Amino acid sequence: MKEIRKVFCLKYLNMFSVPLQFLAVFVGYFFIEAISRHSIWEAMDFLTERPLVFLYNAFLIFTTTLLVYFFRRRVFWRVILTIFWMGLGIINGVLLSTRVTPFTGPDLHMITDAFEIADRYLPPFFFWVVVALAAAAVFGLILLFIKGPRYKGKLRYKVNIPLILAGVLAFAGTTKLALEKRVLSNYFGNIAFAYEDYGYPYCLATTIFNTGISCPRDYSESAIKKILDSEDTLSQTGDSRPNILFLQLESFFDPTLVNYLDVSEDPIPNFRKLMEEYSSGYYKVPSVGAGTANTEFESITGMSMHYFGPGEYPYKGVLEEETCESAAYVLKDLGYGTHAIHNNEANFYGRKRVFANLGFDTFTSSEYMSEQDDTNPNDWIRDRNLTKYILQAMESTEGPDYVYTISVQGHGDYPEEPVLEDPKITVSGSSTEAQDNKWEYYCNQIYEMDQFIGELIDTLSELDEDVILVMYGDHLPTMDLTVTDVKNRYLFQTQYVIWDNMGLEKQDKNLAAYQMAAEVMDRVGIHEGNVFRFHQARKNTQNYQVDLEMLQYDILYGEQYVYDGDSPYEKTDMKLGVKDVRLDSIEEISEGRYYIRGENFTQSSYLEVNKELVEATFIDENTLLVITDLLQNGDEVDIATRSNSSTHRVLTRTESYIYQEPAGDSREASLLPVPEEEESTEDGETGDQAEQQEQKDGAGAGEEEKPEE
Repeated sequence: MKEIRKVFCLKYLNMFSVPLQFLAVFVGYFFIEAISRHSIWEAMDFLTERPLVFLYNAFLIFTTTLLVYFFRRRVFWRVILTIFWMGLGIINGVLLSTRVTPFTGPDLHMITDAFEIADRYLPPFFFWVVVALAAAAVFGLILLFIKGPRYKGKLRYKVNIPLILAGVLAFAGTTKLALEKRVLSNYFGNIAFAYEDYGYPYCLATTIFNTGISCPRDYSESAIKKILDSEDTLSQTGDSRPNILFLQLESFFDPTLVNYLDVSEDPIPNFRKLMEEYSSGYYKVPSVGAGTANTEFESITGMSMHYFGPGEYPYKGVLEEETCESAAYVLKDLGYGTHAIHNNEANFYGRKRVFANLGFDTFTSSEYMSEQDDTNPNDWIRDRNLTKYILQAMESTEGPDYVYTISVQGHGDYPEEPVLEDPKITVSGSSTEAQDNKWEYYCNQIYEMDQFIGELIDTLSELDEDVILVMYGDHLPTMDLTVTDVKNRYLFQTQYVIWDNMGLEKQDKNLAAYQMAAEVMDRVGIHEGNVFRFHQARKNTQNYQVDLEMLQYDILYGEQYVYDGDSPYEKTDMKLGVKDVRLDSIEEISEGRYYIRGENFTQSSYLEVNKELVEATFIDENTLLVITDLLQNGDEVDIATRSNSSTHRVLTRTESYIYQEPAGDSREASLLPVPEEEESTEDGETGDQAEQQEQKDGAGAGEEEKPEE
């Protein structure tokens, strides 16, 4: 009887296996969203408020599970697929506990690297627990494959294959319909918000499969030539070579544009005054609340993000390996020094690699700044420290300079509790006290950023050379703003101002980020670079956007007809920091205590003894204090600058020396040059290997250990 009931039960389970499988997927997907959102209740809100989107995502996962009907060991393959999807949900949930950006397609390329460096992020106990659980899971799957139940009926491939294909086609049709009816979107202004609105599986799949720029329908060599011929109306580049400075201000935005806010005083008086006196307007940016690197990409290259995949970051894609025509390359050919500056760590968004592919000569990141302790309550370095490094970059060359500076002080996440003892600016009018606290913190941060702008302008005004300074916000702050909340009723824009000491005519107009570099060059008579010339000649003309897409495709993904098939741009030998770090002497002040003397030290400077880092206390730019018992006669020593990311990789090293203990009554050691045949890293890491490891570090979790910009 028991055997009969079992057979009867299996018969009906097999008969209704498809709807039961969909029901299981539906429940499983609910928990995937709960893990990603860190809340069952938020997952429930998503289900009830956007039921069609929820069903679509469940259908997506269900479509992948149809593969089980090709096999007899259906339970085994269902378990495999469950582990796969739940694993992705857990990965996303873990990542969202430490950063704003969810798990995306580019992150998949980094999984193997993450395994290699996982022991750096997990405590040893937890690392081995994870290894043990993984081993147990593999053993369990082997047992399930061998001992698990198998489908006893006939595998009717003539029926199963057409039904599975029908399911796939139905899903494809559903996707097309959902996009047409705008249940889903294929453009993500803010990828974090997109995951919340459209669900994790859809957004992940979109960022995996919809990347790069699709080949335009009419793409050909003759079409590109026609685009280039349309630029012939431009005059020749003149002799004017002013310094061109870009200042990208993190989350900088005019709070008085928010309808419901009551602000005690103007948070941006200097910026507002500059907008009244110099060229200014709205600045169209490609994202909201995040995506600093994409505004940066548009402003540097003149290319529009609109033609890339939804939520895509070229910094994490094509620019990791390929060079790209940019303002830096174009101006370098005209004799400019090209510099990037950012008061955050060098590997964030992979900038250490990408800026070399964009033509920059130097990149000064936070590791090469001695003011790392001057931070706001959110632990971001204050922007007022940037003036020093902008001037250093300009002074480092005899000719004109192109300096692209990225600020960080206005970065979220903004605290919901009061953290400022005596705020300069008070705020009210939000729907909750917590939101008022966030706005109050934000307004006081941008007030400090505005004071920095005033100080920078005063400093630049004293220079006896021509300067153009472009300033703008990279995106709106992460404050859950809607179009009805802002006076201009558009979220994808901030404001800009173009200050100069050359007497340029004030011209107020609204510009997109990808148009700004071309606009500035046009104002001073520079007509170089395919993309910048295109904007100068074709802006607001027929087929402007269509031809821009084709031009971008040709340069980044096509045959590069604009260069006769061979790009002239090679990766630069970019230097980290404008000024060299130098080790001059080591003085033993007592047993095991040493003063390290040199130049351009920062809080990221370490004494390195036989390639082992020894922590140093930063005294000033010329002095470090080291307490160690490692130093022995004959050791190889240098000063290493270590990354501020959680990978803690060495970014640069000074020249190495052989340490000779002080003789007689002297307290200062002798530092002898390392013989040439011995000058190699002890771990056998060649220059190429170091670069490969640095790429892994930039791609790992440490690259975004703080919330996404």
